[in-house]
Amino acid sequence: MSDNKDKATDVEIEQELQNHHEAEVVNDESIPVDAEEQVEQDPLAVAQAEVAELQDKLLRQHAEMENLRKRTQREVVDARKYAVEKFAVALLDVVDNLERAVETEEGNEDAVREGVTLTLNSWHKVAEKFELERIDAVGQVFDPHFHEALSKMPSDEPADTVIAQHVAGYTLNGRLIRAAKVLVSSGSA
Repeated sequence: MSDNKDKATDVEIEQELQNHHEAEVVNDESIPVDAEEQVEQDPLAVAQAEVAELQDKLLRQHAEMENLRKRTQREVVDARKYAVEKFAVALLDVVDNLERAVETEEGNEDAVREGVTLTLNSWHKVAEKFELERIDAVGQVFDPHFHEALSKMPSDEPADTVIAQHVAGYTLNGRLIRAAKVLVSSGSA
């Protein structure tokens, strides 16, 4: 629907330019071509010609800005649509390794272990490439900006120290995308 509207706008602008140009031709023909009058031009005719030229420039500028706006909108839509394309392609190697591990014959646990290790290594390479960093919280002071406390329990560690991590957290380009789920020390009992 918006494409039809855009086309209609383009057609209207082109029609205005053509009408404006035809009006200029008519105005130019109505000015006598006397040698004396060429030297002493009518100030009204000069002003009208200048106005016509400025209108033409304005219409062309408007059409150019409309085209730029439309092109920018298309580029934004494409950027949103394909933003994760490189990341998805990089993950395909990880998926391939997982599929190979699943297809390993029964009784060959060493091959499965090796396949899982290769998969994990592939994952780490992809994560590093896209600045996806793992948050390993064990031993750190609890930070509510990066850690989600599942519970507190007494331990020999100082109070508010992470003593166990159930799920690793991750940041993407320094921005938290998932908090680490942790157990926090409440100090010694």
